Amino acid sequence: MKRTIIKIDEEKCNGCGDCVNGCHEGALQLFDGKAKLVSELYCDGLGVCIGECPEGAITLEEREAVPYDEIAVMNRISKEGNNVILAHLKHLKDHNESGYLNQAVDYLNSRLIKIDLTKLEGNQKQMFNIIKESENSVSSCPGSKTMSFAKLAIKENNYSNMQISSQLTHWPIQMHLLNPVANHFKNADVVLAADCCAFSFGDFHNQFLKGRILAIACPKLDSNKEVYIEKIALMIDEAKINTLNIIIMEVPCCGGLLQIAKLALESAKRKIPIKLTVIGIRGNIIKEEWT
Repeated sequence: MKRTIIKIDEEKCNGCGDCVNGCHEGALQLFDGKAKLVSELYCDGLGVCIGECPEGAITLEEREAVPYDEIAVMNRISKEGNNVILAHLKHLKDHNESGYLNQAVDYLNSRLIKIDLTKLEGNQKQMFNIIKESENSVSSCPGSKTMSFAKLAIKENNYSNMQISSQLTHWPIQMHLLNPVANHFKNADVVLAADCCAFSFGDFHNQFLKGRILAIACPKLDSNKEVYIEKIALMIDEAKINTLNIIIMEVPCCGGLLQIAKLALESAKRKIPIKLTVIGIRGNIIKEEWT
């Protein structure tokens, strides 16, 4: 994709390393006395490093580059400690990158990573506000806000007027957006369904959702699926879910969802039963078995 990203003029670079220290995302490193962009994945293109360079060696340009990946950045900097995480969050906040800020805070919440504001020197109130504004799966994005509405969903189906009640009891349901330790996951029977299943099986809500909690994913098209392994493991160990029903289509690419669940079960401390349900492309149940 074409996007804005940094460019380094090596003739001007004196190797001072100020830009490296200023890039909390880890996109820059020093090699052979020169600053290098080591990963386009980590460069958000906001250009904070430009102000750190005393030689004017860094500029922004628009060119073909891999997309910036906030989850990959958080995977890296979450190991760097409290102050680095906070500096990154402030960086996103100052540049009005609410989408990335939402992803970062959701990452921290889903992995139960706590930020200690008491260790900050100065400007504590501003940083506290950054965290509080975003910690509920980001208030600026209504589609990511965690909600439970079980009482509204539990109604008898009324087939006489062809209006069938939804059995969905919560939001969000997409694996990248949901909080795996939200209250509705605690001690629940969970359905992890491939995206196409609900469109292919006509009675999906009554057959599979009634009394269960839903998460959806596409094992072929979704990116950063390693996060799914971590989230499912958190559901097992922290939310203490009872069972996990993996529902996939009969097409080969769907099998990856079962593998993700198995990897999560291997990394989890608790062990729970996993059921596999395979839906045919004509809307029939091909197989149901406990694995």
